[in-house]
Amino acid sequence: MRHHRKGKKLGRDSAHRKALYSNLAGAVIEHGRIKTTVAKAKAVRPIAEEMITLGRRGDLAARRHALAFLRSNDVVTMLFSDVAPRFVDRPGGYTRIVKLGPRFGDSAEMAYLELVDEEYVAKEREARTPEPVAEPVAEEVLETSDEELDASGAEVSDTEVSDTEAQA
Repeated sequence: MRHHRKGKKLGRDSAHRKALYSNLAGAVIEHGRIKTTVAKAKAVRPIAEEMITLGRRGDLAARRHALAFLRSNDVVTMLFSDVAPRFVDRPGGYTRIVKLGPRFGDSAEMAYLELVDEEYVAKEREARTPEPVAEPVAEEVLETSDEELDASGAEVSDTEVSDTEAQA
């Protein structure tokens, strides 16, 4: 029996599982949304939220703890400078799981694991809504006559027109 055995094994040994969690949590922080299986999303969600909580703390110990788990200085820098400040007023629940349906090859249930962020959600809504069709702009009618245009089609000033008329 699995009493008091927290977490799924996901068919991996402990080192492979830890690397998987680190990579998936880093990808969520870096990209804002990842597409993965539901089981992996449910396993990584608490880890990603813990990393964002560390980012909200913002002290040196939190940065070192995040770096020890995520193992990428670029991702940790992004976490502390970009991602965590967006969630300062939010007491928790930084991610959501959106189920997508079965994968074509093996029918594994797929899902998006994404950050719950107003800027990110607004950007996604903009991407989904089609742009309105712009009305064609009426071209301005030129009031210059053919005489006032030189050979290249550029408009000639009045003084130049009078000079050309004088020569003709």
